[in-house]
Amino acid sequence: MNIPESQCAVQLVGPDQLVLNASKEVFRPGAHQILAQVEVVGLCFSDLKLLKQFTGHVRKGPVVDGVDLGILKDIPSYVPDEAPTVPGHETVVRIVEVGPGAEKHKPGERYLVQTDYRWLHTASSNAAFGYNFEGALQEYVLMDERVITAPDGESMLIPAGETFSGSAIALAEPWACVEDAYVTKERTTLMAGGQMLIVVDAELPTGRLNGLFKRFGTPARITWVSKSSPPSDLDIEVIRARDPEDLEDAGYDDVIYFGAEAGTVEGLFAKVAPHGILNIVLEGERFGRPVMTMVGRVHYGGIRIIGTTDSDPADSMKHLPKTGEIRHGDKVNVVGAGGPMGMMHVIRNLCQGIEGVSVFAGDLDDHRLAALTKIAGPLAEQNGVDYQAYNAKEGPGDEQFGYSVLMAPIPALVAQAVQDAAPRGIINIFAGIPATVSGQIDLDTYIEKQLYFIGTSGSTLDDMKRILSNVESNRLDTNVSVAAISGLEGALDGIRAVENRTIAGKIVVYPACKGLGLTLLHELKEKLPEVAACLKDGLWTTEAEKKLLETHGA
Repeated sequence: MNIPESQCAVQLVGPDQLVLNASKEVFRPGAHQILAQVEVVGLCFSDLKLLKQFTGHVRKGPVVDGVDLGILKDIPSYVPDEAPTVPGHETVVRIVEVGPGAEKHKPGERYLVQTDYRWLHTASSNAAFGYNFEGALQEYVLMDERVITAPDGESMLIPAGETFSGSAIALAEPWACVEDAYVTKERTTLMAGGQMLIVVDAELPTGRLNGLFKRFGTPARITWVSKSSPPSDLDIEVIRARDPEDLEDAGYDDVIYFGAEAGTVEGLFAKVAPHGILNIVLEGERFGRPVMTMVGRVHYGGIRIIGTTDSDPADSMKHLPKTGEIRHGDKVNVVGAGGPMGMMHVIRNLCQGIEGVSVFAGDLDDHRLAALTKIAGPLAEQNGVDYQAYNAKEGPGDEQFGYSVLMAPIPALVAQAVQDAAPRGIINIFAGIPATVSGQIDLDTYIEKQLYFIGTSGSTLDDMKRILSNVESNRLDTNVSVAAISGLEGALDGIRAVENRTIAGKIVVYPACKGLGLTLLHELKEKLPEVAACLKDGLWTTEAEKKLLETHGA
């Protein structure tokens, strides 16, 4: 094929500064590099996080390890820090050219892109396609096999067949992120050989620590902060420190706090390492006020917060869930259910087949709720699940929820979910509250109810493969979440629609469709009648995509 020298692309050039560049260079592949043509890309709320934060986003920073850093200077699509980037990560691409030394991919092959390069670390997260490496809101994208190949040899490009539409395959990515939020495996023990911090503002009952270690594992070393001395019978290296503020941030896999001083706990969140656990032992006391809690690190740092009103830290550990899955009998509350990701959570939980589950769907927009219910209502009836949609201005009544999923990155929603939770409830902070953001949380109630904040970011390769398998075996139709289409010229309007939550469902962008503005599916009958004729009950289909590309593709 003839590969042009320039292309149309959506670029993010600064915080909240999106431009449509009609003459962006098409990078030709060098050694170990591949050039792919973008078939379709879905717009995602995560694109907005990058839009607003830009260099402040944890995945826009430079790669610090995981690959030979010397090769990065030879990858023009590597754009860390203030360099303009191309967002877009829910995509299907087709290889059109490979450079010398590229061995894993060949021209003509079609792939679903896995976004997260989890072994390539930034200072606070990991590298990702569509962040510090250019993404798919352009006609062609350059990738490097040395970047997109995991240490175990697996490529982040997942082979996709020719039978299904690009939209159905591309939307396996957001569906995989939803799936990852439930199937994630939680740590239910102390980190074996890890670093532990113990801060004591109250009397430490005799034998509690040895009992904890006997049941849940042993750290390599304890850093001890207390006016009192550590127990003499600990068979673990203990070093003493005067003040938590003097200690390294994010340096401790397990942090145990004995006491009820809110100010002390507020300072301890920063000391918890990524995927670490903070265990608060109140010993019968109460904080007596809301505690400024690093809720953003639950999603982006994977930290977990547990506690007990008693004096035994093992009591907190006993109730750690093994996964993020909904449970038998849970009343599930999806807050922000009318958006594209909220719709996926609702549909997923209606179809999960767990007995006794009921699903509540809340949103501020009655039109979005109606669009959701058009799809969710029949699924609920088909699966024998109680489904209730409600306007969030009025609330769900006096219900208490065993499982809440939060679709907006607002700390106040986390605080409200604590109040609305049933005992032993799980609160899934799905929306990516920035890692630096904290919120006032009633940790007294959180601990008394034995609640559990959970949060995940992105998806794994296995999640993607599982969802793609479901699509290709007709067990899941991801196209049910498509609400609008556009070309690159309509993508900026689409991103703003995602920002303003004006469209209930996913927006998919077809770079080949020159001049196609943002078009809702219900507008197709008037604007693109030949495409509208291929919809099924108003829903997007493989046939509709084929007709669109036949009639409006370049």
